[in-house]
Amino acid sequence: MSSKNTTELKGMSVEQLQSQAAELESGISKMKFDHAVRGLQNPMELRKTRKEIARLYTEIRDRELAQASEPELAKRSKIRLRRRSK
Repeated sequence: MSSKNTTELKGMSVEQLQSQAAELESGISKMKFDHAVRGLQNPMELRKTRKEIARLYTEIRDRELAQASEPELAKRSKIRLRRRSK
């Protein structure tokens, strides 16, 4: 699968993003198994797939934060500040 740019990801619904992430995760587990057993033709596909999954989850999280209310965002900011001070 080729890498999707951010404009393509923004055009997808959250359900589509989640289903695509689940599909890629099942594919990467199969690829890892195949790579351990007999080796892959192109092992860099593992890296590309991991990065694509991360892109999908990042877009999902961005949408969650965009829909968050002010109190939720304030709580999140307090948690982040507390983590930094440690």
